[in-house]
Amino acid sequence: MTYMFRILSFFVVLLLICSAASAKNKSGFRLENFDYPYPVQFMSLSSQKKQLEMAYMDVKPTTEANGKTVVLLHGKNFCAATWGETIRALSAAGYRVVAIDQIGFCKSSKPIDYQYSFHQLATNSRSLLNQLKIDKAVVVGHSMGGMLATRYALLYPDNVDALFLVNPIGLEDWLAKGVPYVSIKDWYKNQLGLTAKKARNYQQNTYYAGQWRDDYQHWIDMLMMPYKADKEDSAWLSAIHYDMILTQPVVHEFDQLSVPTWLFIGEKDNTAIGKAFVSDEVKKRLGNYPVLARKTAKAIPGSHLVLFDDLGHSPQIQDPERFQQSLMNALNNVFSK
Repeated sequence: MTYMFRILSFFVVLLLICSAASAKNKSGFRLENFDYPYPVQFMSLSSQKKQLEMAYMDVKPTTEANGKTVVLLHGKNFCAATWGETIRALSAAGYRVVAIDQIGFCKSSKPIDYQYSFHQLATNSRSLLNQLKIDKAVVVGHSMGGMLATRYALLYPDNVDALFLVNPIGLEDWLAKGVPYVSIKDWYKNQLGLTAKKARNYQQNTYYAGQWRDDYQHWIDMLMMPYKADKEDSAWLSAIHYDMILTQPVVHEFDQLSVPTWLFIGEKDNTAIGKAFVSDEVKKRLGNYPVLARKTAKAIPGSHLVLFDDLGHSPQIQDPERFQQSLMNALNNVFSK
């Protein structure tokens, strides 16, 4: 009887564990309950002795195909879904569009014991494009995705038709400009305190140049969903992502880029990683996008600079029509030669 009781207890405990794991999964840690604008697919990926899933949208042209592909890379607090309006415009212009959720973000696998680096994320992205039989594409990176897109273009220049950087971060070396090294432990403590109110205040002042519209709330909901599912793991992931961003600058290699490059910059942006940890004096020297945009354009050989003087960190969300027109003009320039 005792033996049977132990067996029964074991299965009850196992059932509870599985139910808890299932509940966590359903609650949105990987944005299971957040709808994307197009069907999401998953690629199985073996990386760092882990079996992972990489989420992406592969959208076909909705008009006559032009044979060209555009790859979209999201920022740290963004996902492939935030490219929805851009995808719609590109597919309507004949482009195949692939929008990727990087490992550690959004709907992709989120290992908390993974060595995150821009080299690794670029390698993962190349693996996906190889599987999709995409040899060459225009690579578009926004925010942190700009750092990733830059690394990708440096690693795989022969696979890049052009590099488009949309308000990329990493246009300056924050550590060299006075930001102290912030330990992952301290980042973790900082991110445990993230709330929807704090996220909205930050995004209003940085992403949208002080403005706010009701439709922006959708992206706050997306950002906070994993925190509601698992606050500790979400904060830890955010911490190690910040460590990657702060300690792996690409700014010193801009002069090595050999692909056609466009910068799309909202001049009201003031993003600077780690500025919460510096004095007011140092803070004044960080995140000056009107200066950084022009300095970066000079550093990248033959680059083109498109400025939006009244927009913030996310021009593709804040004013999609204007951004899309600038994007199409640049694409026409790339493929008219």
